[in-house]
Amino acid sequence: MRKLTFILVIMIASLTACDQGNGELIGVQGRPEFYQPVPYGMLLIPQGSYTMGNTDQDVPGARTSKTKVVSVAPFYMDQTEITNNEYRQFVHWVRDSIARKILAEEISEEEYLFTVNAYGEDIEPPILNWDAEIDWHGMEEREALEPMYLPDYERFYGARQIDTRKLNYEYFWIDYKQAAARANREQGQIDRSIFIKNDIINVYPDTLAWVHDFSYSFNEPMTNAYFWHPAYDDYPVVGVTWKQARAFAIWRTNLLNTFLRQRGMTDVQYFRLPTESEWEYAARGGLDNNQYPWGGPYIRNTAGCFLGNFKPLRGNYVDDGGFYTVKSYAYNPNDYGLFCMAGNAAEWTSNAYDEAAYDFAHDLNPDYTYDAKDSDPPSLKRKVIRGGSWKDVAYYLHNGTRTFEYQDTAKCYIGFRNVMSYLGRPENNEEL
Repeated sequence: MRKLTFILVIMIASLTACDQGNGELIGVQGRPEFYQPVPYGMLLIPQGSYTMGNTDQDVPGARTSKTKVVSVAPFYMDQTEITNNEYRQFVHWVRDSIARKILAEEISEEEYLFTVNAYGEDIEPPILNWDAEIDWHGMEEREALEPMYLPDYERFYGARQIDTRKLNYEYFWIDYKQAAARANREQGQIDRSIFIKNDIINVYPDTLAWVHDFSYSFNEPMTNAYFWHPAYDDYPVVGVTWKQARAFAIWRTNLLNTFLRQRGMTDVQYFRLPTESEWEYAARGGLDNNQYPWGGPYIRNTAGCFLGNFKPLRGNYVDDGGFYTVKSYAYNPNDYGLFCMAGNAAEWTSNAYDEAAYDFAHDLNPDYTYDAKDSDPPSLKRKVIRGGSWKDVAYYLHNGTRTFEYQDTAKCYIGFRNVMSYLGRPENNEEL
């Protein structure tokens, strides 16, 4: 018996030694393998260095985009601007999450919420059960969900429609720059919760932007149909503020990572708005000092056709083939395969706007941000927009042209697209 016990002790010791690498430095074993998936609808933009800023005459003489050589890390970017139908998925998710919370309170908490985890511990706050179907036409459900709809006196011809003012989304993010400040890292005693920020934002686009952006101009048909009608599903979503665009990126991240976790897979990097240096680098398509995303200094091709959707002539919006926005994949892509990087809809970036930003921003992944509060003056709420739009003249389509809009303002000519930082570096640089 003693001999058997001795043998077992030796075997256990041997197995333990193997797990510990026989005293060698082998790293933690059993780590999951990671494959960098290409996010759906995105393209890889390789790392590189380029000359950022104006490549032609500074027409307004603003001197806000001086030339500067910078380097940009690899990242993924949406091939097209976020479309109405893609953004509608976000709106419907918010709608359905609100409905499930109401039904859990009014009808069945067990059906619409997970309140206990696999260990029998209470989940606080409870998690929505997305497998539970919502019967929008059931009598009991209709009565419970009535607060989500417009009141009778606000209904147009009595139509029972969702009150979009109630489609509010709460989201969270980490302020890494504040967390990295030396004063906040003294002996690690600072409460980490002060770095976790949150906001509540209404997610529905401002469909009235088509009317209020232009005085003495008839654009009511666009207000009436642009966001909801199937005819515009593949058109870029507009009328979204910078805050709504940021909320969309956070929601999109949670949507994908929740799916991956449920299947035992590793999280991916978060979606976000591009920095303006990333945006300009992607717009140039691997070329340097090119004036437009399509590469040349001209706005027409050899056949005399305009190469983007913008305002080509005085009082003439139509000679480029569009009137307002066009489908997000209209016109030819640039050399990276990205559509409509010039014209169609101008695009939000993550950066705060400062006329002198190029003077003090780093040359390694340049980035200048400021998280403006509601109480801040308007000058601190400016965010950089790039690319020009369907209502802009050719100057705003230049790769190096930068302008701004206020973060809480929605315009019928501003949309956005997302990026995701690439994790690591492909072996032998084969993808770059």
